[in-house]
Amino acid sequence: MIQTKKSLGSYGLIASVFLISLLTSHSSTKAQDQTVHIQGKSAFAGLNYLLYVPEDATPNERLPLLLFLHGGGEGGNDIEKVKTHGPPKLIAAGRKFPFIVVSPQNPSETQFWDDQQVLRLLNELETSLPVDRSRVYLTGLSRGAFAAWRLAIQNPDRFAALVPICGGGYAPYAKRITEIPVWVFHGQKDNVIPVVESERMVKALEAAGGEVKFTVYPDAKHDAWSETYDNPELYHWLMQQSRSRGEP
Repeated sequence: MIQTKKSLGSYGLIASVFLISLLTSHSSTKAQDQTVHIQGKSAFAGLNYLLYVPEDATPNERLPLLLFLHGGGEGGNDIEKVKTHGPPKLIAAGRKFPFIVVSPQNPSETQFWDDQQVLRLLNELETSLPVDRSRVYLTGLSRGAFAAWRLAIQNPDRFAALVPICGGGYAPYAKRITEIPVWVFHGQKDNVIPVVESERMVKALEAAGGEVKFTVYPDAKHDAWSETYDNPELYHWLMQQSRSRGEP
């Protein structure tokens, strides 16, 4: 695997030029399984992030976007830590996805995600990249799953699908996201975040008439994410989801 990285200041013109180059040309020196992670720093949102764009995308194609929020162990200022789990780990290992993947880093190693900070980053990238805004997907694990629940509840018209893994949220507000397809994952033997945290959210969604799937791994502890993110069925399901109210 050959991995190409670029460090950017504010996204702006440099990223736009890189994206155009990425979408319109393929160097003969590239390995077939090469992946590209751009390392970005958003001056507007104040977040470091990893960005993946499918190398086979065409210049005029609008792409789905997956926003991934990591867990508590990957916060700080070392962006390489974000590749420890989830889609960034798979991309670094050569996995290809049919959508843009944005993986910000929580600058705090101890505090919860700043939801508005994440939203500002998403706003910025949706403006700079050829994003199909009707197909923006949200996922997170552990601390990132709590943030994903909150972000979806606060912005129910923003996301086409939600995939929280071993997290939880405030169940009375689940009724705000009954229009968002949700697939929840948790380990039955989780000794960090009990499975009841996900069960409360699922039951509240079902009671409100929401569309929700719930997968519990009977032998898994806190790591319910490795099997989940390695499952092609998850991405097939995501790609089937679209908001009818989405912008072109």
